[in-house]
Amino acid sequence: MMSDEMNNTIFDEFNGEKFDVLYVDPPWSFSSKKTGGTMKSGSDQIYGSMTLDELKALPVDKIAADNCLLVMWYVGAMPQEAIDLVNAWGFTLKNMNGFMWNKLTKHGKPFFGMGHLTRAGSESAIFAVKGKFKPDSKGVRAVREEIVGRHSEKPAVFHDDIEKLAGKDKKLIELFARRAYPGWATWGNQSPDE
Repeated sequence: MMSDEMNNTIFDEFNGEKFDVLYVDPPWSFSSKKTGGTMKSGSDQIYGSMTLDELKALPVDKIAADNCLLVMWYVGAMPQEAIDLVNAWGFTLKNMNGFMWNKLTKHGKPFFGMGHLTRAGSESAIFAVKGKFKPDSKGVRAVREEIVGRHSEKPAVFHDDIEKLAGKDKKLIELFARRAYPGWATWGNQSPDE
C-alpha cells in the first residue's frame, strides 16, 4: 500500500506538466495475497498493492492533457473495478482489449498462469480517452505473443506500439513503471532512475 503522503504528492514532481498518453499497470489489490502456488506468488509478496479506492484517489487529472489516451492493464477477474477506475480518473472507455498479451514461456510455449475460474495465459489493457484522441497510425495490432519476464512486467514492444499509435512529439508517461524507456517520463515506487 502506498502512504497517504506519496498519494498526495504523486505528481508534484511534474510541476503541472500534462501528458498525451498515460500508460498504467496498477498494483491491483486482491482479497487474497496468495492466488496459488507458493506464498511468493502473490503480488503483495513482490511489491505493494493498492485498493481500488486508493487508486481512484490518485490525482491523475493533474497530469492528463485535455486530449489524452489511457492505456491501462487490468486483472481479468476484476473488469468492473477496471471500468470504475477509468471512470473515476475522468476517462471514457473505448476498448476493453486495446492490447492483448498472449503470454509465452521462455521456450515459446503457451504460459500456464494463475487465474480465477480458468488458468490465465493472457492479459489485456483497456484503451480509454479524455477529450478526443486521434491515432497517428492504424497499423498497430492489438494482439501480441511475447515471453513472460519478471512478475507483472509487461513486454517492451507495447511501449513501441503506443509510440506508433500516439505519433511523434507526444508526451508519454508510465505510471507504476518498472524500468525506464527513452522519451518516457516514469512514476512509481519501483520507478527506475532515468
